[in-house]
Amino acid sequence: MQDSGNNAPNSQMTATARQMPDAFIILFFVVLIAGLITYVVPAGTFETQASADGSKQLLVAGTYQVADVDKSVPLFASGGGVGFFNFAFEGLVSGSKWGSAIGVIMFILITGGAFGIVMKTGAIINGIHALIDKASHAEKLFIPTLFLLFSLGGAIFGMGEEAIAFCIVLLPLMKALGYNGILTVLVTYVATQIGFATSWMNPFSVAIAQGIAEVPLLSGAGFRVVMWCVFTLVGLLFTMRYAAVIRAKPSQDSDQLGTAQDYQFTRTDAIILLVFAAVIIWIIWGVVTQGYYIPEIASQFFTMGCIVGVVAVLSKRLTMNQVSEAFQHGAKELLPAALIVGLAKGIVILLGGDDPASPSVLNTILHYAASAASDWPAYISAIFMLMFQSVFNFFIASGSGQAALTMPLMAPLADLVGVSRQVAVLAFQLGDGLTNIVIPTSASLIGCLGVVRVDWLEWAKFIIRFLILLMALSFAVMITAVAIGF
Repeated sequence: MQDSGNNAPNSQMTATARQMPDAFIILFFVVLIAGLITYVVPAGTFETQASADGSKQLLVAGTYQVADVDKSVPLFASGGGVGFFNFAFEGLVSGSKWGSAIGVIMFILITGGAFGIVMKTGAIINGIHALIDKASHAEKLFIPTLFLLFSLGGAIFGMGEEAIAFCIVLLPLMKALGYNGILTVLVTYVATQIGFATSWMNPFSVAIAQGIAEVPLLSGAGFRVVMWCVFTLVGLLFTMRYAAVIRAKPSQDSDQLGTAQDYQFTRTDAIILLVFAAVIIWIIWGVVTQGYYIPEIASQFFTMGCIVGVVAVLSKRLTMNQVSEAFQHGAKELLPAALIVGLAKGIVILLGGDDPASPSVLNTILHYAASAASDWPAYISAIFMLMFQSVFNFFIASGSGQAALTMPLMAPLADLVGVSRQVAVLAFQLGDGLTNIVIPTSASLIGCLGVVRVDWLEWAKFIIRFLILLMALSFAVMITAVAIGF
């Protein structure tokens, strides 16, 4: 009787979940809307000039012109052109190995394959139980420590895509402790984006935006450090509150890892985990001191998979064929996440791409948004800048890419409405960073959700209230910045 009563609500919840649109369906309709927009909004172009270091082409304010080209998207295009039904292929093959889409897709698949080998050895599970047995008294410090470390990672060196790999690492431990995939994303990816958005030194957002806005690099650090402390504290309190709820009512889909008696931590497990720890240290060293990014990190994890595979074969824990099968299985598990990354990139391609020198609908949207705020009071203009950057981030989730497109217009706009260019940079970094925790065009978010097996719609329903809270805090920060003449 008791089992029957418990199963009825679960069955209803399962039926409801099945009626919810899949992430691929949602994305398809977003692409459809983007295609229709190209028939209503004309493509525009700006003159461009090279940035100071010559690495980027920047828009020149006041040079917008309607392009004498038809950028409306046909249903199908041949000869390598862009049409509605071409968006999937074009999105999947777009970009370079340094970023979205193809670079992130390959990063997800290779990293998933490498961790598939590690998970197949059983060393992670055995290590988790050994850790729980010996360090259960320190469990209360586990989540706060992780959250702070990842927030610092986002603030100091722009950590983002790296969170995907850490989600793979931490998910088994989280489930063993009675938590779930959502909490795993909170303490990793969400923490990095809070740090990213409120950073005082992030080289991929603050430094680039300040350089374009022609304000001293890393200036205003004191204000931003205080902002980082406030936002990180709010994020940590939200995460701890959710963790308490999950521990009180454990998720029904948590992995049943068994009891400690079911597992034995052997010398082989220790060697595999030492290899794993050494690679993590190698990655952190490379990112912080050598500027390693997606290609290098993917290769580092692949190296880890190869070494662990050799250890597993020599110790007779796995055969060579089982190592190969584990790699394939790990990559296959993350294929949906990799596909969504590419399909989301197709939206930007339909709207003309993110190259400021090429005619695009995005250029037109950017021009009219900047023009609309030119006669508004300072406080309202500052809030508008924040909101515009937040919305524009849906199309250009890359921090450096968005800075190159928007800051050449936002900086002069700040002069016109009577706020400092530092405030314009602040609007950019908050708008660019915070909305990354919900937008389906963020390759990093979709990658993290994919590896922890949380549907984007489920995540959006969960995180939207927290995002509203963060945006309310951002409004307060913008008003305060204008009031003190930041």
